[in-house]
Amino acid sequence: MRFQQHLLIPAALWAGVTTAIEPPPVNGLNLVWCDAFRGDAGSPPDLNVWSILDDIHVNNEVQDYTKSNANLQVSGGESIQFVPRRNAKGEWTSGRMETKQAWTPRPGKVMKLAASLLMGTNPREMKQGIWPAFWALGDAMRHGTPWPLAGEIDIFEQVSGGDQGYATVHCGPYPGGPCNEPTGHQAQTAMPQDGVFNEWSVTIDLQNADWRAQTLTWQVNGKTFKVLSGADINDQAIWATLAHSPLYLTLNVAVGGNWPGPPNAATVDGYGAMMEVHWVGVYSS
Repeated sequence: MRFQQHLLIPAALWAGVTTAIEPPPVNGLNLVWCDAFRGDAGSPPDLNVWSILDDIHVNNEVQDYTKSNANLQVSGGESIQFVPRRNAKGEWTSGRMETKQAWTPRPGKVMKLAASLLMGTNPREMKQGIWPAFWALGDAMRHGTPWPLAGEIDIFEQVSGGDQGYATVHCGPYPGGPCNEPTGHQAQTAMPQDGVFNEWSVTIDLQNADWRAQTLTWQVNGKTFKVLSGADINDQAIWATLAHSPLYLTLNVAVGGNWPGPPNAATVDGYGAMMEVHWVGVYSS
């Protein structure tokens, strides 16, 4: 049966898990929303919560996104897996989904967006062109505001299995502007330990009434590697698109594109190239 071909080998590693996996508590913040991807192996995510995208082509990426459980499926072990695949013709498919809900940082408060992520085990030389990401987009994108003016906060990206994880903000006019488009405001940090889930997050801190002193802070496993302030953007209206406006969350594994370049003959598809997600959470003070 074809469906059974996609009941995940990696999910077997989670057989016997009896304790529900939840986002960890954060001092001073309340967990206002989360998804821990419970369900039967091979099933889709909760379609009341997530939209699976299958008609989007951007950044000169070579994959087609699909709704197939070959590319996007709950593992049966409290996780969801984004699995890029190449067919006999050399054509690539993969998975991408976004939350239907959006969350707005509140004045005087703190909001944190976080996810627990695991990268596939293929070595770097087999990951050319593989581009996993966890990011937030301004909800204005859904209402006609063009990119990057709507605002984008990239919480985690990895390019071609490299040793660095990236945080980036895209904003304002294209090209140029305060985010130096198309490059964006970017920082990088060493990828943490392989073979385990790691928490990547961004915290939007609006406790200071002065927008110039408000901050976005990126962390991996609680360790800060980038801080961006309103003063760094130096434009109150554009800062508002990032820190004062509703944001929705996106998870995907792209293949190819302007940044990583195309896959090559050594690139291997399947579970070794996937991104697996234990949970996604939104916190607020």
